[in-house]
Amino acid sequence: MAFPEDVLTEEEEVVLHLAPHWKAAVAPVAVLLLALTGEILAWVMLPDTEGGTVALWLISAILLWNSLRYGVRPLVIWRFIHYVFTNERILLQHGVLVRERRDLPLNRVNDHALAQSVLDRMLGSGTLTIDSIGDQSAVLAGLPHAQRVQTTLYELIEHSPAEPEDEAEEEPEEQTAPEPRRGLFRR
Repeated sequence: MAFPEDVLTEEEEVVLHLAPHWKAAVAPVAVLLLALTGEILAWVMLPDTEGGTVALWLISAILLWNSLRYGVRPLVIWRFIHYVFTNERILLQHGVLVRERRDLPLNRVNDHALAQSVLDRMLGSGTLTIDSIGDQSAVLAGLPHAQRVQTTLYELIEHSPAEPEDEAEEEPEEQTAPEPRRGLFRR
């Protein structure tokens, strides 16, 4: 599950590279097992007549469709989600055929909040919501080791460099004394 190095800048280092928690794969695997069980039961229980063969093909088609839709598709999507934390930004990537990537610079993160249900707390997962400047937010659902990731994110934000300023603004400005006020509303 290596992340492509060409996405990173020269001085950027990957701190955390995560995928959603394995609990997201439980329901699709259960669907696949139920479909396999249903297929075996239909094959064993239906008679070897022409009507039984037609029923077996019909049941097989329905189970195959549901297996692909509710079993294989969620597993493939789950496999292609990446949460990457670097020393400069947070990269969120998902997509199987069409890949989408979102970057959140660490110096623009305003707030991050962690939500965990009872099951999430038992499994060590959670949902991390990251708010950044400009009313942008990112939701990392099913994040493994959620509390540790939130602590690491806090440390990364504290150690991230401040936003670079324009070179023109770096030159020291001349300090002049303010003009004395003349009257109540004029300078």
